[in-house]
Amino acid sequence: MITRKKRTREHIIADISVNYVEHFIVTKGFSVERVQGDYGYDLVMFTYDTDGEIENGQVYLQLKATDHINKIDNSKVAFSVSTKDLNLWLEEPMPVILILYDAIQKEAYWLYVQAYFEKHKINLNQKYITVYFDMKNALNEETINQFREYKINVLKQVKNMEIQHDI
Repeated sequence: MITRKKRTREHIIADISVNYVEHFIVTKGFSVERVQGDYGYDLVMFTYDTDGEIENGQVYLQLKATDHINKIDNSKVAFSVSTKDLNLWLEEPMPVILILYDAIQKEAYWLYVQAYFEKHKINLNQKYITVYFDMKNALNEETINQFREYKINVLKQVKNMEIQHDI
């Protein structure tokens, strides 16, 4: 009997998580592109001003999906991430958002990676690091505006640095 590759539950919930996030992005009038080769990012979000003109910069999104959320005291969710991924994300100047999709509850939590690790110092010599998602950070349409603001703030900082170098 010939066997074939199987579509697993992990494949299915990964696709559902992408669809879940994309819905919020396009509903806000922004666009999103899927990264074909997953080397640390799943989606790239592009934003537009009120006239529909594309804005500089982008937001990188990494999605994780699970049927087994690890809730800590009903306020946080623990999840382990590879330090290989963290090495990439922490060197990225544009915002990197890690999103954890709870396939059972059909909701997602997010954290702004660079900001999170400014507050939580880590040892990158470990293979995995546990991060804690605040359950108040549930993904929704307004969250997408926050991601845009993070990107705008990074661009402002870059421009200020350029001005200071010119002086």
